[in-house]
Amino acid sequence: MSRIVRGALAASVALFVAGVPLLYYRYTLTTEKRLRVIEPGRFYRCGQMTVVGFTDTLKRLKIRTVINVQNEFPDPDLRRGFLDWRTTRESDLCQQLGVRYVLLEPDLVSRRNVPGENPHVIAEFLKIMDDPASYPVLIHCKAGLHRTGCLVGVYRMEYQGWTPREVIEEMKTLGFGDSACTAANDYIAQYVLSYQRRTK
Repeated sequence: MSRIVRGALAASVALFVAGVPLLYYRYTLTTEKRLRVIEPGRFYRCGQMTVVGFTDTLKRLKIRTVINVQNEFPDPDLRRGFLDWRTTRESDLCQQLGVRYVLLEPDLVSRRNVPGENPHVIAEFLKIMDDPASYPVLIHCKAGLHRTGCLVGVYRMEYQGWTPREVIEEMKTLGFGDSACTAANDYIAQYVLSYQRRTK
């Protein structure tokens, strides 16, 4: 066997060995993008998935409400599959599957009003989460890390009694980023550190 053939064979094997895990990672990232359980049978979080991923998730978990928190994509076009670039609007997919679709747009209030005033979206979010008919709920943004993490943090504190410290630790563990997950970040300051549970 010539050196050129051996070199080509070695390069092919190396590409295969490196490429298969990378393709699998990309497939799972788009199909099950950071799907996590917040409360079994009740509340889940993820990033924006493909139509295949969303359909499987919504059916398997019996989701009744999808909350999209992407300000820049109020009704995103979802790729149909990992290698299928055709798209379907998320609201259309939800309608086909009999799932309620809700857009919530995370906002910030003036720093002068913090603490004391919450971002307006928190009240909208709690109204949905107070309604037993909403469950099970799936919340997502693009990556499933930042905006999703902030509202999941509100849920953790409001309904599960978590402390801001516990919320921040979970956010860091799930990929929010150590340098971004600090009091200097207005979202962390307003959604987590200054959030006050409602009096029952």
